[in-house]
Amino acid sequence: MNLLSPDIVLLFILLGSLAGFLAGLLGIGGGIIFVPLFLHVFPLVGIDPAVMVHMAFGTSLGIILPTAVSSTLGHRKRGNVDWSQVYGLALGGIAGAALGSTLAAFMRGDSLQFLFALMQTVVALRMIRSRRYLPPERDKPAPFWQLVLVGIAGGAFSAFFGVGGGVIAVPLMVIVLQLPIQLAVGNSSALIVVSSLAGAASYVFHGWNSPLLPPLSAGYINLLVLGLVAPFSMLSARIGVRVAGHLPHDKLVKVFAVLLILVGVKIGLQALN
Repeated sequence: MNLLSPDIVLLFILLGSLAGFLAGLLGIGGGIIFVPLFLHVFPLVGIDPAVMVHMAFGTSLGIILPTAVSSTLGHRKRGNVDWSQVYGLALGGIAGAALGSTLAAFMRGDSLQFLFALMQTVVALRMIRSRRYLPPERDKPAPFWQLVLVGIAGGAFSAFFGVGGGVIAVPLMVIVLQLPIQLAVGNSSALIVVSSLAGAASYVFHGWNSPLLPPLSAGYINLLVLGLVAPFSMLSARIGVRVAGHLPHDKLVKVFAVLLILVGVKIGLQALN
């Protein structure tokens, strides 16, 4: 099979719809879903193992970008984005994304795959054991240098693993910057726009001259997969958000977290073998 076969095209449309629905239903970033799916599907279409993991990360970031833009606009309407803070976060996010994607570009695919599996398992355990944290009141705005450092951490994490980065950025904004959770989530969405854009651009740059790329690729981003998955993911995410209001959210998150752990273990064992 190849990327242009009707069966594979339909498969990516279905996977994009499923991933978007789960992201909206569970309130999690799509990258934690897209990357494992790509790692399982890309071998089926003959993508070379030497670039498969890098392409999974880069393509995931390309898909996350329009979703993050849509999310940021939604949070902006609700007044949950502080643009005076976003500038510092964005500056750090660009630097962090450049650093994270560059480190990933020079690592072996199996090493990246194992680290992703480890990260996914840790995130899943945190989802199971999550507790609400109420930050103390901050008397004055967060210092600019703290905003930049949080942006660097979020951007580096996002670009290195091909995920949104909210899983690290939101806790840092709540604990370090002492922001209310609604503002932290809104600011994180704006940070993800910048970090995913910078990260995706870096994956394009580092993979541009690779002779192992499949057709319709710009560096380590496959444009066909991007075009098939992104629109359906965004549409199904809205459906997931609506359905979430009628289901026991906490139990669903914990069930999904167990699934993530199982998938993480499988991906990790594949990398070791």
